[in-house]
Amino acid sequence: MNPFSNRSLLALMLGSTLLFTACKKDEDETPTPTPTPTDDRVRVEVDITSNTTWTADNQYLLIGFINVQSGAVLTIEPGTVIFGDKVSKGTLIINRGARLEAAGTAAQPIIFTSAQAAGSRNPGDWGGVIICGRSTINLPGGTGVVEGGVEAVFGGTDPADNSGTLTYVRIEFPGIAFIDNNEINGLTLAGVGNTTTINHVQVSYSGDDSYEWFGGSVNAKHLVAYSGWDDDFDMDNGFSGKLQFGVSLRDPNIADQSGSNGLEHDNDATGTTASPFTTPVLSNISIFGPQKDPATVIASNYRRATHLRRNTHTRLFNSVFAGYPTGCYIDGSACETNCNNGDLKVKNCVYSAMTTPLATASGSTWDIASWFTAGGNLSYTQNSELGVVDGFNLSAPNFTLTGASPLNTGASFGDSDLSDPFFTNVTFKGAFGSENWTSGWCNWDPQNTAY
Repeated sequence: MNPFSNRSLLALMLGSTLLFTACKKDEDETPTPTPTPTDDRVRVEVDITSNTTWTADNQYLLIGFINVQSGAVLTIEPGTVIFGDKVSKGTLIINRGARLEAAGTAAQPIIFTSAQAAGSRNPGDWGGVIICGRSTINLPGGTGVVEGGVEAVFGGTDPADNSGTLTYVRIEFPGIAFIDNNEINGLTLAGVGNTTTINHVQVSYSGDDSYEWFGGSVNAKHLVAYSGWDDDFDMDNGFSGKLQFGVSLRDPNIADQSGSNGLEHDNDATGTTASPFTTPVLSNISIFGPQKDPATVIASNYRRATHLRRNTHTRLFNSVFAGYPTGCYIDGSACETNCNNGDLKVKNCVYSAMTTPLATASGSTWDIASWFTAGGNLSYTQNSELGVVDGFNLSAPNFTLTGASPLNTGASFGDSDLSDPFFTNVTFKGAFGSENWTSGWCNWDPQNTAY
């Protein structure tokens, strides 16, 4: 999704869409009173303008749009649970110049979740987490305003900007619509700089994209997108960060009217040559789509495992995509040119059980098959050929590889785009080898978890 487009029919399944006072921008000087406990939860109803710590011995309830203003640091202790109010569209917004220090642990993850009772939760029960930084983007003037009615400004000139830390964090049932067809994502990273730390994050049942990057240069590892509504990993507006070890798992019954994809990458909303180009480098991604086997009935709005369009310069390596109607879709002449010039890369990847493994835009005569094969990519007929232990299990997935899996070998880090020390050189393709890095901190049944 780009900052100026709206989609999803989530609003139809949500409750009230009462309007409320929009969030304040980062220059707001409103003082921060001490929150008062209500019903054993600390109600957070005003912006945070000074250094604040949320502790694990309390539970917190976000009422409306809560801005952490420039100059303030919000620290969240491991094991802390934060709820988002549905009626007021509770949302946490980290403005430019502010920081979020949310460093959970595998044993004590930090949890953002729905305030609805267990058994009554839905995608889009609250807003989500939005982090805005001063890194570069390609919108006119070098800044933008976050979508979803938030009004937070992002972007700037500092690729090394620091918005804090987000590690061992779960974000459950976010993505509420501010108005019809104008939703907040699960985790929005808008112009976030590369000294920000993001590692071990799970977004579950998002009412819009699970993750979306609007420009910026932040890097991330160990991301989980679980049963989201729209796209899993959406990148645009000049995003130039790196991502390794990301996994998504889709519910066959949940898909968005705009077309749900695993990866959706654009340079910008209309595919211009605006710079900096969207140039993410991704390695060891696993996308488990909605269709485990031919007998699986899936929602009609599912589209593509990788939708690379609108002049993106994506570089994708050592990754696995399984069970989508379409596998790799190179959309438009600009992207075809980028492929020919080596500016858009898909190398050493595996596409499995796709109805249409490869696709181009209507009317195109570009030879995608030759380009795909030259990149060392493979296409399998059945998901069982992958040798993944139990990757499509919605209640208890196991994404690790069997000893006989062909994915255990074949990864390559020889391309210049993978020379950065950020990348961990592994032998396996996809997000997992023998280690299950989701163990202990991920939750595959947030619907019925009593917090």
